[in-house]
Order: sequence, then C-alpha cells, then structure tokens
Amino acid sequence: MTSSLSGKTVIVIGGSSGIGAAVAKAAVACGAQVVLAGRRLNSSVDNGVRSEPVDVTDSASVRRLFETVGRFDHLVYTSGPSVRAKPLIETDLDEAQDNFNVKLWGSLRAIQQALPFLSEHGSISLTSGQLGRKLAPGQFIKTGINAATEALGKQLAKELAPRRVNVISPGVIDTPAYAGLAEEQRVAMFAKVGGALPVGRVGRAQEVAAGYVLAMENGFMTGAVIDIDGGGLL
Repeated sequence: MTSSLSGKTVIVIGGSSGIGAAVAKAAVACGAQVVLAGRRLNSSVDNGVRSEPVDVTDSASVRRLFETVGRFDHLVYTSGPSVRAKPLIETDLDEAQDNFNVKLWGSLRAIQQALPFLSEHGSISLTSGQLGRKLAPGQFIKTGINAATEALGKQLAKELAPRRVNVISPGVIDTPAYAGLAEEQRVAMFAKVGGALPVGRVGRAQEVAAGYVLAMENGFMTGAVIDIDGGGLL
C-alpha cells in the first residue's frame, strides 16, 4: 500500500539526531522528500535527505528556512533544549526562559513563518513529553513547556483548520539526549526506568518516529496528543 506521504515534502526541525533524525528516516522510507533543519546542520543532501541550517530562536533565520524550501506539506518540530532537573529556588530563571524560547516559542516562530508555505491540507506535529502530565519535583521547566505545548497543539488545531495539528508525547527514549551521562550511569538509569514500565524497557527513537508518521498520514487526526511512553503515564 502506498503511503500518503509519497511525493510529499516534510520539514523536520531539530532533526540532527535522536527522534528528529528517526522521523526523517521514517518519512523517507514512506517516499517523502525530507528537509532536516537544525542549528548544527549545513546545506547538504545525504541519503535522500536535504539539510538546511536554522536557529529557532531567531525569526529571520526561521523565515529564511521556509523561503529557501518553498511550498511543503508537513512540519515536524522536535527541537528542544537539554534541561537539568532543579528545584525552583535553585534555578536561574533567565536560563529557564532560554529553554522555553527554544521549545515553546521556537515552535510558534516556526509555525508562524511556515503558514504562507504550508499546504492548506498539510499538518503540523509538535513534541511534548510525559512530564507535561506526570509531575516530578525539580521538573517545573519541562512540565511547563510540555503542558503549554499540548494546550497549544489543541488550540491551533482549531485556529489553523483545515490544516491539522497534533502533539507527540514521548516517554524515556534511548537517544543522544542522554549522552551527557557516563555509559554505566545511562545503562543503569534506562534499566531502572524501563523495569518500572509495563513494557519492561525504555523506548527507541524509531518507535516514537512511527507516531509522527501516523500524525502526518492520518487525515482524520487533529488536536490529538499521542502518548508513546511504554505506559509511563499509567
């Protein structure tokens, strides 16, 4: 069966590694033309994926990305900062504001600048995370960003219709986001977290990528939050 992504153009922002890179690979496998955009990427074409640089904290940079690509069909936003858990009393709020600027305001900049180029029947897929609804001490930054992103996705699904807007909410996924941990620490953490989940392990990037493909392909899905967390919210 031919995928509805075949021949479509997909822009993935924040796709230099991890989930974004997995989404790009999955979309290419469905026959899409993929543009991978990120701060650490230069203009190039590799394995059918075109790369373009973008700084999501700079509106002019975001605008240049969409002007360079032109008309397209689906926007996927996976860009997000590395956030260390800290209680509010110990948090530098300017640093916290920078975190919001990348993931929340960055997604709004991307959507605003994308609209003149995004197909009327296209889609937007945002990224939250289970900490938006699974509350934990020291995680107010992630909770605030992710909860706001999920509310934003639902509101924009109404405002931007007939374009569709959905949010994918991953749990703990084995990606380079945890590269800052020593190998032994990372393995131990994944084993502990995964052992407490109904599925018995943490997730893989390609499993989360399947959620973004679903959101792009399913023309009857909008305003949804898709949890891919191994049962972490149960």
